Amino acid sequence: MSLYLDASAMLPRIVEEQTSDSVDAFLNACVDPLLTSELGATEVASAMSRLVRMGQITSAQGLDRLTAFDSWLEAAIQTVALEPADFRLANVYVRRFDLKLRAPDALHVAICFRHGLTLVTLDRRLAAAAQSLGVTARMPVP
Repeated sequence: MSLYLDASAMLPRIVEEQTSDSVDAFLNACVDPLLTSELGATEVASAMSRLVRMGQITSAQGLDRLTAFDSWLEAAIQTVALEPADFRLANVYVRRFDLKLRAPDALHVAICFRHGLTLVTLDRRLAAAAQSLGVTARMPVP
């Protein structure tokens, strides 16, 4: 089984958070292939940019952490390409108002659906929505 990481499952690798130890333990114990998309990587960079804008870290710290993130991605993560079909399916998902999905989250679920991947996320709402759409979701936190 291959695991698809959304940004919430990758960010604790480079930003010290309450969930960092749990995420590290989960990812270090994985024997299954780890995947993400350019969307997930872009969301991590966006989150880092937000931390810099908010003055929580310096630009130099942000760049250092993104450099470490890029190295980890290259060494340990396979990238899944977004396809036009993912956008079409995500459009269907966001029209399911009961799921309360944002477009990027719907795209993550669509990618997992298309490839038969397990979604790894820290977002409980996203995990529940994915499961209701037939996508297995795992949360690496207790």
